[in-house]
Amino acid sequence: MSRAKTGSVEGSIRAGSDFLHLDVAEAPNGGRAAWLAARLRDAIADGRIAVGDRLPASRVLAADLGVSRGVVTEAYQRLGEEGRIAGRGRAGTVVVAAPPAPPAPPAAAAPTPATLFPSAPGSDIFDAVRAAPARIDLTPGVPDLAAFPRADWLRAERTVLRRLAAADLGYGDPRGAPALRAAVAAWLARNRGIAADPADVIVTAGVSQALGLLAQALRRDDIDRIAVEEPGSLGVRQHLNNWGVATPPVAVDAAGLRVDELAATGARAVMLTPAHQFPTGVVLDGDRRRRLVDWAREGGLVIEDDYDAEHRYDRAPVPALRALLPEHVCYAGSVSKLLAPALRVGWLLVPRRHRDAVVAAKRNADLGTSVLPQVVLAELMTSGALERQLRLLRRRHVRRRDAMVAAIGRHLPGATVHGAAAGLHLMVTVDDDVADAALAAATLERGVKVQPLSWHCQRTHRPGLVLGYAANTATDIEEGVATVAAALRRLRAR
Repeated sequence: MSRAKTGSVEGSIRAGSDFLHLDVAEAPNGGRAAWLAARLRDAIADGRIAVGDRLPASRVLAADLGVSRGVVTEAYQRLGEEGRIAGRGRAGTVVVAAPPAPPAPPAAAAPTPATLFPSAPGSDIFDAVRAAPARIDLTPGVPDLAAFPRADWLRAERTVLRRLAAADLGYGDPRGAPALRAAVAAWLARNRGIAADPADVIVTAGVSQALGLLAQALRRDDIDRIAVEEPGSLGVRQHLNNWGVATPPVAVDAAGLRVDELAATGARAVMLTPAHQFPTGVVLDGDRRRRLVDWAREGGLVIEDDYDAEHRYDRAPVPALRALLPEHVCYAGSVSKLLAPALRVGWLLVPRRHRDAVVAAKRNADLGTSVLPQVVLAELMTSGALERQLRLLRRRHVRRRDAMVAAIGRHLPGATVHGAAAGLHLMVTVDDDVADAALAAATLERGVKVQPLSWHCQRTHRPGLVLGYAANTATDIEEGVATVAAALRRLRAR
C-alpha cells in the first residue's frame, strides 16, 4: 500500500519536464516515442533547439518524463534516421540539421535618406537615423566611445565586488545607492559649485528619465506647460510631450534665453541648458541670469539640464543655476557625455516641495536604477579616475574641435560656426536658401550622417546643421565636412 502510494506521488511529479515543457500526459497510448519525436522535431524546426545544441541524455530525459528509457531512445533513433541529430560520443546527442525554413515574408523597404530626414520628425526619428548605415557619423550627442576607460572600470568593479555585502545585491533605495549619491554630491561641489546633501540626490536612468519624473511630479501641481529654448533640443521636447506637457518656445539669442519672452508665455516652468546651450552653444550671460532668478523668485521653476558643462575649452566655468537658487531649480546631469550613454546613469536634484513626488514616480517606474553600475561609478568618482578621464577627453576634444573648425573654413567658407568654446558639437548655419533636411539627406547619400538644425526649431530659422566631432578622428572630420560641402554644391546647382 505504502509503496503504491509513493509511486503515485512520484508519477504526478514526473508528469512533465522543464525541457521544452514536455508533458507525457499528452502522448497517445502506445505512441509515446512518436509523440516525443514529433515534439523534438517541432522544436528544432522553430528554433527552440538550435543546430549544435546538445539534447538531454536518454536516461536523464526518460527519468524526467517518467517513461522508459526505450521511449526516448526510439525517438532519438527516428530523428537520427531523418538526419536531424547525431551521436557525438562524450559530447552526447547533438542537433546537426534543421528543416528548411519557410520563405521569409518580403522585407520592408529600407528607409532612404530622404525619408529619414522629414521636415517634421516623429518620435522614432533618432532610432531610425541611428540605425542607418554611414561611413562617417557626425551626428551630435555622442562622446568618444572608444575612449571609455575600460581598465579603470574593471579595476573599480573588482574593488566594489570585493567589499560588496550580500545584502547590497537586493532591492535598493529608489533614490539611488548611498555611495553614488554621496559621490555625486561631492562631484557637483567640486566641479559645478553646487552644495548638495547626498539626501538631495536622486539617481535616474539618464536625463531623459529625469525629465519624465519631473513631468509626472509637476502635473500633480497642475503644471502642464514647460517653456523650452528656441532653438532647443528636439529630444527634450519629445520627452516632455510624451508625458502630456506642452512646450512653448522661448527665443535664444547671443546672451542666452530671452527672459522677457519667457514671462510673456505665462509658463510656470522653463527647461534650459544655461552652461552650453543646445544647439547654439551660447552661455546664459550675467544679466539674463539675474532676470531669470527674479522670474523664479516670483513663482517660476527652472529645470537646468547641465548639458556639456564639463566639456569646456576656451572659457572659464560657468556656475550652475542650482548653486544660486536651490529651492527654485531642478538640476539634471548624467555621465552619458562623459563616459557612455549605454550606462544610463544620471542624477536629479529638486526643490524640497517636489522631492517626494519625484521619488514616488521613480519608485513606480523601476524600483530604482541598477545598483551595480551605480557603485562602480561611485568608485570611479571617489578614486579620481573620472577626473583623469575628463582631462584626457578635454585634450582630445580640443584637437577634434579645431580640426572641424578648420575643415569648415576650408570647405564651407560662407558658413557661420557657433558654440566652439565648449561641448561636443558645433552648430553651422548657411546663407543659402536650402532646406537643411534636404542637405542632411544629400549628405547621407554620400555616406556621412549629420543632423539638420530645423529639427531643433519650432519657428523658422536660418538653415544649418548640428555636427558632432567628439567621436571622430581629424581625418574623418575633414572628409565628413568635405562631403557636406559637396552635397551643398549639388543642391545649389538644382
